[in-house]
Amino acid sequence: MSKSQSFQAAAWRRLKKNKGAVFGLVVIAVALLITILAYFLAPDHSPNANRIILEAGGEKPGYSREFIKVKKEKEVISPGFFKHLLNGREDAYYFIPIISYQKKADSMIVQKYVDEGVSERMAFHQSKLADDPITTLHFRLGADKYGRDILSRIIVGTRVSLSVGLIAVLISLSIGLLLGSLAGYYRGWVDEVIMWFINVIWSMPTLLLVFAITLALGKGFWQVFIAIGLTMWVNVARLVRGQVLAEREKEYVEAAKALGFSGVRAIVRHIWPNIMGPVMVIAAGNFASAIVIEAGLSFLGVGVQPPVPSWGLMIKENYNFIITQNPMLALAPGFAIMLLVLAFNLLGNGLRDALNVRGRL
Repeated sequence: MSKSQSFQAAAWRRLKKNKGAVFGLVVIAVALLITILAYFLAPDHSPNANRIILEAGGEKPGYSREFIKVKKEKEVISPGFFKHLLNGREDAYYFIPIISYQKKADSMIVQKYVDEGVSERMAFHQSKLADDPITTLHFRLGADKYGRDILSRIIVGTRVSLSVGLIAVLISLSIGLLLGSLAGYYRGWVDEVIMWFINVIWSMPTLLLVFAITLALGKGFWQVFIAIGLTMWVNVARLVRGQVLAEREKEYVEAAKALGFSGVRAIVRHIWPNIMGPVMVIAAGNFASAIVIEAGLSFLGVGVQPPVPSWGLMIKENYNFIITQNPMLALAPGFAIMLLVLAFNLLGNGLRDALNVRGRL
């Protein structure tokens, strides 16, 4: 076993002994599985979990009701497996809440639920109904003001949170590694120019900078991800610069220079593999920060736009219910944010200890 392999094995053993880090890994793994299978796991499998049933609006967790499924006027084509996996499946029926139903000849007579103590008699021909027309929907975490299932939107919203974290980290690592490495390796005027730019960006409040970039790029799904990534590279660049400054004086870098290797090769092939420990730790922290920033932007209305189920947007849409004896509608997505951010922070702390980089940060 090589020296690098033995170090990786020892780091993995130390990581497994850290219960907090293992808990974080499990939560992240479950979130990743939910992200992939979101539309198969969510009770509401419509695109963006956006099945609107106004009569169920604001209902508390555990709410259940019978519905009659009425065919839509247009034909709904069932998507293939991969389209269903990526975008869900549009409902082929309208879901109408009912109190009671009775079958007569070729028709179904129902009492449509309108409001508490209010109903309306309706009749549907059998040809207008699904083959199995009566179904019961369970809203285990309640329904928002539009009657959409909170649990389904939290499940699908996991995609937004993990996507923004991944894209923001990739952008921040790409820019931070490049600028930090150039500043630390070449020093001189290159270092001065890059550090001046870093200090300018560093002096700007993160939220205001995100606002500015978001307004420049426009509101949207991908725009907010890019905006967050473009504000998080400064921490990476400062860390990488310090690490490269320390590594460039070591013998293996001097040997690379003596052999005539270019600065780019020395950085990429020799220095980067030796500084990935601290970079991985800060990447985990940036992942958590990106999730919180995206939730905050969506809450303020400049992040992901409806009907995409962002957890921050769900809190915004339902926070009024906190004072109307149904706080879970807003607290549930808040708990989801807290759990995922906690998982990444615990993993980052575990990586810091496992890779022995506490004194190097």
